Amino acid sequence: MREAEKRINRRQFMARAAWAGAVTVVPRYVLGGPRHIPPSETIQIAGIGIGGVGHGQIQSIDKQQGTRIAVLCDVDQVYAAKTYKVYPEARRYRDYREMLDAEADKIDAVYCGTPDHTHAVICRAALKRRKHVCCVKPLTRTIDEERVLAKAAQQAGVMTQVTASANTSDSACRLCEMIWDGAIGDVREAHVWSNRPLWPQGMLRPQRHDPIPKTLDWDLWIGPAAMRPFVAKWRDGDLALRQVKASKNPQPAVYHPWNFRGWWDFGTGALGDMGCHHFNHVFKALKLRYPISVSASASKVFDETAPLASIVTYDFPAREGMPPLRLLWYDGGLKPPRPAALEPGRELPASGNMYVGDKGVILENRIIPEEKMKAYRMPPKTLKRRSGTWGEWIEAIRGGEPAGCHFDWAAVLTEAVLLGNIAIRAGKRLDWDAVAMRFTNDRGANKYVKEAYRTGWTL
Repeated sequence: MREAEKRINRRQFMARAAWAGAVTVVPRYVLGGPRHIPPSETIQIAGIGIGGVGHGQIQSIDKQQGTRIAVLCDVDQVYAAKTYKVYPEARRYRDYREMLDAEADKIDAVYCGTPDHTHAVICRAALKRRKHVCCVKPLTRTIDEERVLAKAAQQAGVMTQVTASANTSDSACRLCEMIWDGAIGDVREAHVWSNRPLWPQGMLRPQRHDPIPKTLDWDLWIGPAAMRPFVAKWRDGDLALRQVKASKNPQPAVYHPWNFRGWWDFGTGALGDMGCHHFNHVFKALKLRYPISVSASASKVFDETAPLASIVTYDFPAREGMPPLRLLWYDGGLKPPRPAALEPGRELPASGNMYVGDKGVILENRIIPEEKMKAYRMPPKTLKRRSGTWGEWIEAIRGGEPAGCHFDWAAVLTEAVLLGNIAIRAGKRLDWDAVAMRFTNDRGANKYVKEAYRTGWTL
């Protein structure tokens, strides 16, 4: 058998096996993981990184029946203060490692709301202690990390979840049922776009440093990334400050808080931030796994930061009775061409998804134009509608089926956004061998698949 045929067969085998693993519910007693927690018992939860998005998300978890926020951990005592105020009785820590060592026998689950570059080390540490884990999206900052976490979660037998927009909602299920019903025929092209970034991107590192506040552990915030000087805020004259002032969520910090997302060392740009939300629906509806190639065009790309705007193109092979598909991502205010089927006077939303089939177009989860939607007979509701991100995770911990965006599935979404970022940085079309976990036509791009950690840090 020729080498090219071997690669294709390996890809097909992995796609089939991985998809089956993503949708099959495995009984807990087979996995041999931690015990079920019955409804009569309270789930003791530790929150790590609770000053930013974690402030609201940890409260959403707490609203689920039978949960208790028992422990809080953050490297920035000032940024975390608002969450400490909500949970004054929660035990507090600055270093997640010390917290996990001290609380291992007292907690059942861990929430991770830190910047992207520390997701892997924190979640891995929690999984080693066989704790159920919920992590903010994207799952990790590198492809190697998401593969490691997916495997570690399987071995631990715990229940995991990533905070991508739920693919089990009524609207997400409705989309799947329509596409699988053949509402627009075979789908050969899909478009996804976002109005992000809402933080600075396309900037250069400021050549200065500021005193580190005593309330912030900068060394721990940097974590496995290469050390760099702390800089508090952008100053007048810095181009990034213009982006900050124009943003709907103005935050003048250079790195922390909030603005880590635009730096490759710490974040994954607009694609990493929002791609997992959108792709969670797209990948489920179109039964996607790993692309075979990815390419990108973008505004000026610097070594250290994501661009102001980009377009990323993914090519997927035929799968499960569906034809090959081209998926395009747009950010920074860019959008796909306006579809001819869209009614006069109506424009594409600021962010959205669009599916182009042989027989029509679906915008979000409605066929366009509206008269075609009204003429379409909706198929039966065959997919189970579930309780959303937080409820699914808690239900899984109590012995229910895995959450809709468990680590196996989230790893696939994360890999897609990270492949797009690598294509942005490489500036060329890249052919991806998902089994070997490498690019076959550009050895240089493989350096982004697995990146070295700072001395003293391991996964």
